[in-house]
Amino acid sequence: MSDGGFERIKDLDEQYVMRTYRRLPVAFVRGSGCWLYDISGNKYLDMVSGLGAVPLGHCHQDVTEAIKKQAETVIHTTNLFYIEPQAELAKMIVDSSFPGKCFFANSGAEANEGALKLCRKYHFEKGQTREKYVCAYGSFHGRTFATLSATGQPAKWDPFKPVVPGFHHVPWNDTDALEREVDADTCAVFLEPIQGESGVYPATVEYLKAARSICDSTGALLVLDEVQTGIARTGKMFAYEHYGILPDVMTLAKGLGNGVPIGAFIASEKCAFALKAGDHGSTFGGGFLACAAGIATLNYIIGKNLTDHVREVGTFLWDELERIKREIPVVTGIRGLGLMLALQLEMEVSREVVVECLKRGVIVNDVNPSSVRLLPPLTITLEEVSHGIGILEEVLKKKC
Repeated sequence: MSDGGFERIKDLDEQYVMRTYRRLPVAFVRGSGCWLYDISGNKYLDMVSGLGAVPLGHCHQDVTEAIKKQAETVIHTTNLFYIEPQAELAKMIVDSSFPGKCFFANSGAEANEGALKLCRKYHFEKGQTREKYVCAYGSFHGRTFATLSATGQPAKWDPFKPVVPGFHHVPWNDTDALEREVDADTCAVFLEPIQGESGVYPATVEYLKAARSICDSTGALLVLDEVQTGIARTGKMFAYEHYGILPDVMTLAKGLGNGVPIGAFIASEKCAFALKAGDHGSTFGGGFLACAAGIATLNYIIGKNLTDHVREVGTFLWDELERIKREIPVVTGIRGLGLMLALQLEMEVSREVVVECLKRGVIVNDVNPSSVRLLPPLTITLEEVSHGIGILEEVLKKKC
């Protein structure tokens, strides 16, 4: 791995890997907690945590031991057979959320695909053909054809048209528009509690409460995409808890396996019956290794009551960002909950900020051209936050 260093890795990547990512000029080879180390031995504070997928930090001992132990026994048998860690993880998710049943996949997009299918089948089982999904502009639900079509970002549709029919989009946080669009032909309303990939835009309490009420009155199902907001990211185990509602279906991924690919959706008792044998499946979904990682991750989060820590550190981080906003005119706003936050800039310089922070050993994310996103590990300390924010502040003062 070290032969030739970074340039060798870059050359191999450019020659053999499709150019679907806009990579930053670094190759990490080791991680520990909230820190990553590149091939040259440089140290970086990770305030993105694999886009929120490593909530316990890198190489967390509990998860690493669970993976090693599982790998030494059995890794894969397929879902033709019972899988003990899958059943145990499903119970943990249900016990932490609402009564229902889980289906396991390998990613957030797959979890959302399965949820879309469940909603159609639910109405089919009731003798109805409901073809319409109502989603929000600005949303992001994945990059498969159906989840791309659910995603409310038209620029992402254009190269792949025609997208899958049946998806209708309304303005974010516009209750009146949602009420006008949802009707007796609506299969489901599909929303994120916080729109992550468009720039960290939370739903208002009034909006999600209205969505729940509108679904109840029309018979549509309410699906909440908690791929990014779930697993304690916002200071609650699931973001819907901030809003005083329950979804009919919830999708999960990212933080569930602390870096091991896993996705899941949970359907409430009202609709979990809809998918029957042969309706849906996954060769690798819910496998031994991923579920062992998921169990270890949830055991730590629940056992350590990590949501309290997230709220404490999230409040400190928010206050520091507010201070920066007061002192640096180019910073015009802060959005988010818990440890899912974005800093709004007056100019489209977020990529420059990210690159400069990287040079100084801090990883942040340019979620859009004028917003810098922070998704640190949930285990990050106040001292580590202070260090990262200090670097970000220096960069903002210099670049802006």
